[in-house]
Amino acid sequence: MSDIIRRDPRAEWIARNRLHPLHAAMQPAQHSWMGPNGLIRKNPHGIGFIGPNGLKRIDRSGAQQGGSAKRTAAAEVQLPLHQVAQPAFYISVVPDMVGGRLSSHDRDLLGLAHQLAGQDGAVLAVVFGEHKESAFATAGVDRLLVLQGSEFDGYAPEQRVQGLRAVDNQFSPRHWLLPDSRTGGGELGRRFAAALGERPATRVWQVKDGQCIGRAGAGLQDLARPVARLILAAAECAEPVSESRHEALSVELSTSLARSLARIEDLGAVAVDPAAIPMAEAEFIFSGGNGVKDWPLFHQTAAALGATEGASRVAVDDGFMARDRQVGASGIWVTARVYVAVGISGAIQHLQGIGACDKVVAINLDPGCDMIKRADLSVIGDSAEILKALIAAVAAYRNDAKRDAA
Repeated sequence: MSDIIRRDPRAEWIARNRLHPLHAAMQPAQHSWMGPNGLIRKNPHGIGFIGPNGLKRIDRSGAQQGGSAKRTAAAEVQLPLHQVAQPAFYISVVPDMVGGRLSSHDRDLLGLAHQLAGQDGAVLAVVFGEHKESAFATAGVDRLLVLQGSEFDGYAPEQRVQGLRAVDNQFSPRHWLLPDSRTGGGELGRRFAAALGERPATRVWQVKDGQCIGRAGAGLQDLARPVARLILAAAECAEPVSESRHEALSVELSTSLARSLARIEDLGAVAVDPAAIPMAEAEFIFSGGNGVKDWPLFHQTAAALGATEGASRVAVDDGFMARDRQVGASGIWVTARVYVAVGISGAIQHLQGIGACDKVVAINLDPGCDMIKRADLSVIGDSAEILKALIAAVAAYRNDAKRDAA
């Protein structure tokens, strides 16, 4: 047999033609990509990925044999259970829990805690108040401590520091990990460090060989120091846990927390114009692309939802949105809790920019576009009709809420 590699010109043409019905099947799977901080991220769900436990992902969907690409419940792989019956020590993590759920930053933090815990230690997650998270086990939590009480509601850093000190007295964690973020973790970690008399390691993006490496010099330099007891870690500090499930056993404090008069009073949330929120900090983004034909209706829908507006590069180049609203690798990397893409086909640069978003909703006419494949929820249809129905549904919901309140 000849060793000459034969090319398939027709397959190459299909791979270049985005309008061809077989275009998606000719695209190679993305197994790794560069994150916003310059770290190479790997897809733990990609075929052939080998996790830290030596498990290799295999394709059970039948797609390689010409079958359906949709997985059934029977084909899902059961992750191995990681148990620590008698922990030799604890690694405590205080996630931000924005919206009551673990963010991508929180999951990276739990991945770092899992590295520090090894096989003998246990990861203890400390959560304040009620939450909506149901995936602590797959995120790497061995023990879960929920501090309930109205004193922890809203902005209450003093009460939360007091609660963390009680946890420190009972469990004596080897390390404390908090996200160095603007959503509470950065301030709480620094207050807690002052209460413990510890010097925290801040803006840490890597822990290796007994050294904490953090950003310094306006993010242009790295500062290395021995691993501190209290670490404030940046996003992408470690790979999130994906190859094991954990017990997430509930634990409680042995003593009740003493109530003290707070010096800070929370007067409640202040209404903020969504347009004034920076794209990188927005939690709810409503983004439009080339498929949007009625831009006034798009703006009206975004205002009705209270979302921050974004756009694809095509919409920005055409002059429909400002340049500072461009989402993607050539624009702004976003980490929204919910990202709604209206009329966006899903170029690779745009998909890279929304890689850290938790939930993606796609509204598009093309059921085979890349954005539909990336989305957690897809709506196929004319965007104008869908936006009108969405505005009507929001108005009806708010009217019912006012009627119930009256």
